[in-house]
Amino acid sequence: MHKFLFISILVLFSISCSQKKTRELIVLKGQTMGTTYSIKIISNSKSFRKEELKKNIDSVLVDVNNKMSTYIKNSELSEFNKLQDTNWISASYDLVTVFSEAIEVSRKSEGMYDITVGPLVNLWGFGPGNKTEKIPSKKEIDEIKKNIGYKNILIDSNKLKIKKRNPDIYCDLSSIAKGYGVDKVAMYCDSKNINNYMIEIGGEVRTKGKNQKGNQWRIGIASPNNIGLQNIVNLSNYSMATSGDYLNYFEKDGIRYSHTINPKTGKPITHKLASVSVIYKDCSYADAYATAIDVMGPEVGYKFALQQNLPIFMIVRQNNEFVEKMTPQFKKFITKGN
Repeated sequence: MHKFLFISILVLFSISCSQKKTRELIVLKGQTMGTTYSIKIISNSKSFRKEELKKNIDSVLVDVNNKMSTYIKNSELSEFNKLQDTNWISASYDLVTVFSEAIEVSRKSEGMYDITVGPLVNLWGFGPGNKTEKIPSKKEIDEIKKNIGYKNILIDSNKLKIKKRNPDIYCDLSSIAKGYGVDKVAMYCDSKNINNYMIEIGGEVRTKGKNQKGNQWRIGIASPNNIGLQNIVNLSNYSMATSGDYLNYFEKDGIRYSHTINPKTGKPITHKLASVSVIYKDCSYADAYATAIDVMGPEVGYKFALQQNLPIFMIVRQNNEFVEKMTPQFKKFITKGN
């Protein structure tokens, strides 16, 4: 009996060790969409080749970039922006999907999120052209605002067609494309039966399953003063995107001008919301909602999040300090002990 018990324990120990050995962490890093990406994959199989995975994932990201970048002159989006007519044109499934999702968020946010805001972003020096720190005149802003408005884009999702109501409409997908890129990599991983991963592109994150230790993925939210993490969340089978004004801005005559433009005013946001993180199933939606709430500000944005049942985490400037504010839906994601 003792011999049998010893053998049983030995077998269980061997199985346990074998399982630990096969739970391999694969880390992939690279550059895409003007930023960096980091992907962690937990594999129980030795059939995955790191070089092949990276090559295929890079191919997925190149494809998304070639469809949605305003920096690539012959991208699908750039060709659409150059189009000077109002006829229906055929578009890729990916571009139609992103347009549809963006317009859905625009409608829900009553135009505070708007992918046609690109010309205003360019006017303020935050677009793909030369960076300037010149303050546009009211006349310049008003002139460009004539060609702003998400309602000028029509979509036929069934026929995969899009059109402009106004031939001068110009779209910028920088507020949703990275999130969609994350989703596309997740789709690729799912197609390869990879069930445990963390995908991050430029701070936008999507996770599935568990980390190498068998726990939920732990994702940090950076502090706006860049001295560490403001908070840590448990994030498995969800996405999270963050929008803020503390990384991309310029100052002139003591005034801070954010890269986030309010489509209604045509000017950079001026409220006290330093950053907002949004949790959603799809990273593209998390990305778009984060931008929408960032435009709205801490009070209106918080009310909007409650109406939409969104888990959000805000960092608000208050008396030279940063104050945290979150919806009840977000609290269940907070890592205990932080």
